[in-house]
Amino acid sequence: MDDQEAIERCRAGDKEAFRHVVERYQAEAIGHAIAILGSREDAMDAVQEAFIDAFKALDRLDLTRRFYPWFYVILRNRCYKIAGGRKNRDMASVDQMEILAPTASIQPEDTILLERAMLELPIEDRELITLKHLDGLSYQELAERLQVPPGPIMSRLYHARKLLREKLVRYSFAGFSER
Repeated sequence: MDDQEAIERCRAGDKEAFRHVVERYQAEAIGHAIAILGSREDAMDAVQEAFIDAFKALDRLDLTRRFYPWFYVILRNRCYKIAGGRKNRDMASVDQMEILAPTASIQPEDTILLERAMLELPIEDRELITLKHLDGLSYQELAERLQVPPGPIMSRLYHARKLLREKLVRYSFAGFSER
């Protein structure tokens, strides 16, 4: 079953058809939510609530568009709401950080430093860098996902990279060389 068929079945009253959509996009959504929130626990809550919100709003989805970019806007809003609600709480400890998946090319201690630097970025910058560099989205895809024209996306990404570079230089990140 493809997304469009699942959504049409949901709109016709088959609530179980939405399971296809959840199973297809849940891992990607959790990854994005972790990147924004820096906490797996908060990310799981955000994803669950976003899927519920999306299910309730399926009648507003234009079936000529792909599901995930539409859903991402809902997920992003949910993440920002959770992040706003925890401003007074301490940020996630290093033990709870899970922004980056482990890779063989980066030493574990460098991953921790990179995650620490990412968590120090404003949430919007962290999200933008994650979508561009970890997900590999084009500027046009970023514009669609974030509902911002491509020009400002390019500018915001430039400044986010610059800020991350400054933080990495400060940490003397071994996997980073200033060019």
